Amino acid sequence: MSAIEESICAVKDRIAKACSRAGRQPEEVRLIGVTKKVGTEKIEAAVACGLRDFGENYIQEARGKIEEVAGDISWHMIGHIQTNKVKYIPRLFRCVHSVDRWDIVEGLERYGRQIDVLFEVNVAGEDSKHGTGVDGLRRMLEKTRALAHARPVGLMTMAPFVDDPEEVRWVFARLREILKEMNDEFGLTMRELSMGMSSDFEVAIEEGATMVRIGTAIFGERL
Repeated sequence: MSAIEESICAVKDRIAKACSRAGRQPEEVRLIGVTKKVGTEKIEAAVACGLRDFGENYIQEARGKIEEVAGDISWHMIGHIQTNKVKYIPRLFRCVHSVDRWDIVEGLERYGRQIDVLFEVNVAGEDSKHGTGVDGLRRMLEKTRALAHARPVGLMTMAPFVDDPEEVRWVFARLREILKEMNDEFGLTMRELSMGMSSDFEVAIEEGATMVRIGTAIFGERL
């Protein structure tokens, strides 16, 4: 068994145990391998181990990898989006997690390809993090009925980096509450909660995560 296969198996086991504690099924959580600064050889090894979802932070870096790595793979845009790069996203990605401005939604819609959209919410209010607040989220969701191609499916957040993930449990719980509030308010059926990374994904799953974005725990530390 390769090191990457061992890592994927270990992460999946931790996902299953977290689901068990929360009374959930492991199939409810999609494991997204974060490939920022990860070469195609390691990505292909992960594909060979059955991983089918990969997340990229930078469009320029993603373009080459997406063209090189074969297979029935879903690529997710999880990094901050520059307005002048929006045009590349519908061609490269099936899902974008990091929408925090309406002009990004308009740009995705304009290219006429179906794409799943998650809105990034800065739950903790950190100045160093991207994402909108609840009021900004509400203003965007008010306009979603007019969309034909950009499909709102959920919310994303990044919790503060802490030694004890229990300290950020409230962030994940609050995002779950916001999802319910927005669905109720706007008559939507969004269900995806993209939250949790290598350091805190088990707590995120216990609070309802349906997508976890895992880089280091699969591919190791990156330079």
